[in-house]
Amino acid sequence: MQTFKSLGLSAPVLEALAAEGYTTPTPIQAKAMPHVLAGRDLFGCAQTGTGKTAAFALPLIERLMADRRDVQPHRCRVLVLAPTRELASQIHDSFRAYGKHAKLRSAVIYGGVNQKPQAAAMQRGVDVLVATPGRLLDLIQQRLVDIRAVEFLVLDEADRMLDMGFIHDVRKIVSQVPKKRQTLFFSATLPAEVRQLAETMLRDPLEVKTAPQATPAETVDQSVFLLPQKQKKHLLVHLLKHEGMARVIVFTRTKHGANKLQRDLEKAGIRAAAIHGNKSQNQRELALSSFKSQRPPVLIATDIAARGIDVDQVTHVVNFELPHEPETYVHRIGRTGRAGFTGVALSFCDREERPRLAAIERLLRKQIPERTDLPADLPKADDAEERGPRRPASHAGSRGERGRPSRTKPAKGRRSKGKPRGEKRATAAAPAAAPAAGSKPRGPKKYRRAL
Repeated sequence: MQTFKSLGLSAPVLEALAAEGYTTPTPIQAKAMPHVLAGRDLFGCAQTGTGKTAAFALPLIERLMADRRDVQPHRCRVLVLAPTRELASQIHDSFRAYGKHAKLRSAVIYGGVNQKPQAAAMQRGVDVLVATPGRLLDLIQQRLVDIRAVEFLVLDEADRMLDMGFIHDVRKIVSQVPKKRQTLFFSATLPAEVRQLAETMLRDPLEVKTAPQATPAETVDQSVFLLPQKQKKHLLVHLLKHEGMARVIVFTRTKHGANKLQRDLEKAGIRAAAIHGNKSQNQRELALSSFKSQRPPVLIATDIAARGIDVDQVTHVVNFELPHEPETYVHRIGRTGRAGFTGVALSFCDREERPRLAAIERLLRKQIPERTDLPADLPKADDAEERGPRRPASHAGSRGERGRPSRTKPAKGRRSKGKPRGEKRATAAAPAAAPAAGSKPRGPKKYRRAL
């Protein structure tokens, strides 16, 4: 069995890892770290929650310690790009924790807060800069950050970066860093767009994979409730009160839905906090800090936070609404069952969400077990919302392939009853009669009153 020491880490880093409680490297760390230490470009793919951050942070700290240099004002040696504020903040925290005995300077840059403290942190220059693309470009344009001396470039959660529309910002940033650099590219999934971006950034990269694309951790117990939308809130309250759910993240599709669910839970006497893009940075940090405490509230999040929440010992993830993209489901439930712990993922699925459930199961290549132990006191569903078959029939009655009524074409050579086609055309083409002299023009019937 490999250890962090056998991977070539020095005593200061090993001491920091011991203080964090890490003793054995994860598969992505064991496979990636030797090549990063050797200076190779890397294309890493691993499922969410497998320790990708440490896979690049630990060897980069070693590289910086082995070749110490003075950093020019406003510059950095390591640049890490992350898609969200939460993820950027957590990567920065990891660098600080792993490198606390390495005497390295670091900074984090993201939007939604005053830029003055971030600009001040860059005045002396730093060894490690973690940033979101938008705010980084803002500070570069103001000449408060200079990335022309970057030696190590890391793109984390590249697929999420593309999903959020940062592709053009990333290309602008990459065009400004030196071509002679080491580049590390990490992604949870490998769609074609991600591979195309990687090809433009990497030189003779080594590809490292530790699991099939978009597969949930084996430590997560998944199940699904099939129920109408109006019963979801009541079922969630019942589960939170009766199933011993200690540290819970509930995912909704919209910001409005997250706020409404927070209010509903608090009316039911359950502490809850919401985190999404409309919250200020201080509100988001306060919610995350409270969630990490000994008495955490239920954390309600939108998908912007699906990969930005890195909290140990999350016991349950609840998909209050199923996501549009099947891969997002995997990233959501990846918040639990991390670092050797087991977790539970519960999904609520109404009739309209059945196609999304089917798409998720196709991606997973297995059926998610259904739970039928619904509490008896749920509000009665409308007839149209009553629980139907799990899989919609591919053909219903005389409906076509996509569920539309099929159209019966008349036999060739036969015409429907009525006017002959030629007469119909002639009638349509006939010019309108000229209005009588002195009369007012008459428009279409529905506009005559206005005329």
